[in-house]
Amino acid sequence: MRQHYVDEGPRGGEIALLMHGEPSWSYLYRHMIPLLVAGGLRVIAPDLIGFGKSDKPARKSDYSYARNVLWMQRFLAKLDLTNITLFCQDWGGLIGLRLVAAEPERFARVMVANSGLPLGDGMSDAFMRWQRIAKWSPVMPISKVLQRASTRELSRAELAAYEAPFPSRKHKAAARVFPSLVPVERDDPGAADNRVAWERLSHFDRPFLTMFGERDAVTAGWDRKLQEHIPGARGQKHGSLSQGHHFIQEDAPEELSRALLAFVADNPVKQVAHS
Repeated sequence: MRQHYVDEGPRGGEIALLMHGEPSWSYLYRHMIPLLVAGGLRVIAPDLIGFGKSDKPARKSDYSYARNVLWMQRFLAKLDLTNITLFCQDWGGLIGLRLVAAEPERFARVMVANSGLPLGDGMSDAFMRWQRIAKWSPVMPISKVLQRASTRELSRAELAAYEAPFPSRKHKAAARVFPSLVPVERDDPGAADNRVAWERLSHFDRPFLTMFGERDAVTAGWDRKLQEHIPGARGQKHGSLSQGHHFIQEDAPEELSRALLAFVADNPVKQVAHS
């Protein structure tokens, strides 16, 4: 399985791992990457399997929550990444937080935007509507999804770029199935694993920051849950962006980049070595 990623910035710089959600890809970070590199970070932005320039298995059954976590664990191991500052949004958080729980020694800091770790206790009405659309709609309009969940008006070229990795229905299997992989009920696949991860995160005391878009109804309230549950969140400069929708990277890339660079600068840590 081939996984594409962007790798920019100084080889010796601290690593910022930018994880996207669905149905986007690393293109979502095009405005943030130059700013973070200018701030001295080495930026790595992978495309999840099924998205962007990564391989796209054509069957929905090829995808599961556990398999997506495993693919990203292999990615971290292959690149031997340590001392990571994780920035994650949407499914980038659902997978990324599982990575932090499984291998906390790899992560120096974590910043979450518009994401969470569903435990099987239900989801927002906005998310449930999206889940039904992804499952039953006769078409999967990738670019329209990005536009509807962004405050900023995207250009025709930007909309085309979001459509580009999905030239036919068979390329959209992951985009179609990902909403159904979110654990909504207690016995859904992934719910038990997420509860284990949630318990492990209750001991994560490295710096943890949230920055959510106030216009995002899908993940509303998860910033507070994360702040209250994770020890590393205490005393951090959590914030929200009034113009930020779900795809907050489109609406406020400069603000997010400044916040991430300040987060790194305000929380210097020793080099983290994994066992």
